[in-house]
Amino acid sequence: MKLLTAATLIVASSTAFARPAPLVSIPTHDAFFNSIAAHCGKAFEGEVAVDYAKGPSSFTDKKLVMHVRKCSETELQVPFHVGDDASRTWIITKTGSGLSLKHDHRHKDGTDDASTMYGGHTLDAGSAQIQSFPADQYSKELFVKQGLAQSVGNTWQMYIYPEVFTYRLIRQGREFKVDFDLTKPTTPPSAPWGYKD
Repeated sequence: MKLLTAATLIVASSTAFARPAPLVSIPTHDAFFNSIAAHCGKAFEGEVAVDYAKGPSSFTDKKLVMHVRKCSETELQVPFHVGDDASRTWIITKTGSGLSLKHDHRHKDGTDDASTMYGGHTLDAGSAQIQSFPADQYSKELFVKQGLAQSVGNTWQMYIYPEVFTYRLIRQGREFKVDFDLTKPTTPPSAPWGYKD
């Protein structure tokens, strides 16, 4: 009888471990994520609001479009088109300990850029409207390897309000910010490089 009970407990325990872990999150992360997801399938034009950089910017005089292209319960894929350049996709993911932001950079043939999947992870609750993503360790090591040590201090921020979505990069001596008008959806662009419609 004791052996049967022990065996039953082992089976019950292994069954408990076999089930997928629940997706945990906190209200501010959920609200932020859901506010972006509410625009799924839509695209919006933006304009550079701030660009403190040395030399000419690759964003000058280019049509800027963000497209909330694919949404699941745990991931948002948001391509950022700069003129004809469809190399950038922001990936926002619920990790169970916060939110992750990654920059998926591809070449026109779909292969990975040498500088891809860099980004950061939330360190605090943020708010329903604003989340910050300081550079994670993978990104820091990638930047150093590529001779971009100044980027180790990067923090990316995203803001979502009823009328505007903002993407912002800040570090010492550098700020870049694009505002997208959420009141005027535009025709969604074709799939970004490396993805399929």
